[in-house]
Amino acid sequence: MQTKRAPRRADEAIAALATRQHGVVSRAQLLDLGLGAGAIKHRVRLGRLRPLHRGVYAVGHRALRREAWWTAAVLAAGPGAALSYRTAAELWRIRGTSRARIDVSAPRHRRSTARLELHEIELQPDEVTIEHGIRVTTPARTLFDLATVVSPQHLKAAMDEAEVRRLTSPTSLDALLKRYPGRRGTTALKRILDDAGRSVPTSVLERRFLTLLDAHRLPRPEINRLSDYGELDATWYDERLIVECDGFAAHGTRTAFERDRAKDRELVTAGWRVVRITWRQLDADGDTIAEQLRALLGA
Repeated sequence: MQTKRAPRRADEAIAALATRQHGVVSRAQLLDLGLGAGAIKHRVRLGRLRPLHRGVYAVGHRALRREAWWTAAVLAAGPGAALSYRTAAELWRIRGTSRARIDVSAPRHRRSTARLELHEIELQPDEVTIEHGIRVTTPARTLFDLATVVSPQHLKAAMDEAEVRRLTSPTSLDALLKRYPGRRGTTALKRILDDAGRSVPTSVLERRFLTLLDAHRLPRPEINRLSDYGELDATWYDERLIVECDGFAAHGTRTAFERDRAKDRELVTAGWRVVRITWRQLDADGDTIAEQLRALLGA
């Protein structure tokens, strides 16, 4: 009875691991679960494990979503690896790509393949995060890397989209430029930062936010109003309501976070109600936000 239960327990452990990793596992992880080389080969022969890269398998199924391929690529690149460059930009939804190869950065040299483009880079802890269960470069580090492989026009478009989505990073683009001086692409990056000042364009705010308000027949606020507390994104003066939009990869640092909270305290003390939303929330759950604003404006 013990011998029959052991393989079942092993398969249950494999399934649980695969569920957390978009349906893929690595050979090293299987060995850590207690499977031997023979047990792995046996499951490959049965079709329970389907090879994707050397030492990386899909568990049971053939049709894989892109998140599965991304996870598999990171596992194939080994310890310390992270999704990066154009593929990371696609994950963050700041730039699409039709490339078949997946970009991954890793501290050790590994050969690229038809499916993987590997970059030998020692990433710092504040340049990597976990998104959708996948180890990936932060938005700021992604833009920093993107500057080396795309045109300045495409880089600016990606930066604008990151700003619209208000993606945050523990380390700003300015800090990365100081950390890696003279790297390819830094001139274009500095020029874009200097020219734009990295403030949210009024046209972008109006297009994304006001369109939502109009669709739900909510009264329009005053946009980018200058006040004693600085510039306010959206203000309903009579209702004493302010909506502020959070964060951005270039300046989403701890200092900016603290400054915003101090600003909120001042506004609340002065009798204003302050609501903070992100552009990602606006994209993903605009209807809920609109109903919440309706309740606040009605009050």
